[in-house]
Amino acid sequence: MTHVKILAAAIASCAVLAADASAQNAREIRGASPYVAVENEPAPRLIVDPPLPEGLAIGVFWAQYRVENVRIVQVFGAGARQVSPRIGHLHITVDDLPWWWADASDNNTVDIAGLPAGPHQVTIALVDADHNVFPGQTTTLKFIVPEHEKTSHAGHHK
Repeated sequence: MTHVKILAAAIASCAVLAADASAQNAREIRGASPYVAVENEPAPRLIVDPPLPEGLAIGVFWAQYRVENVRIVQVFGAGARQVSPRIGHLHITVDDLPWWWADASDNNTVDIAGLPAGPHQVTIALVDADHNVFPGQTTTLKFIVPEHEKTSHAGHHK
């Protein structure tokens, strides 16, 4: 009889978990399927958090980000602009330097090491596969790196 009670409790637990999981479906969490074209896609959005103080304390800029209505992938070129759901990547500039780099890793954190103490700014732009900035999707973060000992950035990845 005890086994029957345990089995009944397990089934009830699974039913509760299944009900909770159905509160949001996969599309609501992950976005549109790559197998179906999305008509009238909503505008892409870039959301960037302030830099993490733990990184700034050692001269490293770590800022988490997320995007909406665009997938970050390593696909480039004019033809890729026709892909649905929409794809893109990030362009990152440090301290108004004349050059930038592209980040198509989608690892959710921009990571810049070796910053000297003092004021800095990092500009992060969400761009399409042909490197055009999506309108209004640029964020500039201004911050100060405190005096710190020179450390190896490699030892700070967890």
